[in-house]
Amino acid sequence: MARPWEADPATGFKKRLGKSPQELGHTTDTPDCPDIWELENGDVAVIGRDLTDSLGRNLPAGVSIGLDERLVVIPRNMLIAAKPDIPGV
Repeated sequence: MARPWEADPATGFKKRLGKSPQELGHTTDTPDCPDIWELENGDVAVIGRDLTDSLGRNLPAGVSIGLDERLVVIPRNMLIAAKPDIPGV
């Protein structure tokens, strides 16, 4: 059975949502920075720390992580900084 949504591996990056990791102080200018991006197809890409193994053990009822999915964490102020760039509908 096909899933109702699939990530499109052919899409590209459109624009950063919020502020850069440098502006928020979340980087040492190395390639391991959290980030949030709107993709060309309207989907959103999140770069964060993979905590699937640790947080995935204690998911709330009704929440699951598929075999091809990962649970990533980003800093709270990064999401708050992105709020003005996220459409309401």
